[in-house]
Amino acid sequence: MDDDVDLSTMLRQYLETEGFKVTVDFNGRHAVAAALSGVYDVVILDVMLPNTTGIELLRRIRQDSAVPIVMLTAKGDQFDRVVGLELGADDYIPKPYYPPELVARLRAVLRRRVGHTGPGDEAELTLSELTVNAPARRVTWRGGPIQLTTTEFNLLVALLQSGDRVATRDQLSLNVLGRPRESYDRSVDVHINNLRQKLVAASEGGIEIETIRGVGYRANARP
Repeated sequence: MDDDVDLSTMLRQYLETEGFKVTVDFNGRHAVAAALSGVYDVVILDVMLPNTTGIELLRRIRQDSAVPIVMLTAKGDQFDRVVGLELGADDYIPKPYYPPELVARLRAVLRRRVGHTGPGDEAELTLSELTVNAPARRVTWRGGPIQLTTTEFNLLVALLQSGDRVATRDQLSLNVLGRPRESYDRSVDVHINNLRQKLVAASEGGIEIETIRGVGYRANARP
């Protein structure tokens, strides 16, 4: 969803030449309903909209759906990017953007959605009473489900696969987000923080994500 009709039309045409099937919506309420319908594989949301904001629509979608969402943000607006990630956006791209880069980001998000977490993936991963069923993309604590976004799920898989080794921010960005990490990019940190909060709440502190200052993260079970 974008408020620029001409830009949206050109973007739709470009994405269609790249093999995507695209629907454009300029009404916030309709866009949220479409995102929640289960018909679409990924949602693109512009932060700046005429009668609402992309951040608000993101918040409403995330209340009921883990559909992958890519935010379009104003160039240099770190605040909107961080807020979007904190509310569950899977990725963002600043405007003006290079269309092939947007396509690459979309394809990376879609690969993450279908569970491409790397060679040698175990079908099931456990840590204490936390169980991750990778093929089913299901996470449970003592049998109770934990709802995660696509990116959060893949980060959890990467952390569990690392075991006692530290998963570095560079590794997580490249292997999970699908791009090299820039020095100013806080995407991994924000996604990890969201994941940490959900795990702590679900396990009542039984699972924690340890921050290794200046390096990365490691998942631990508390005795």
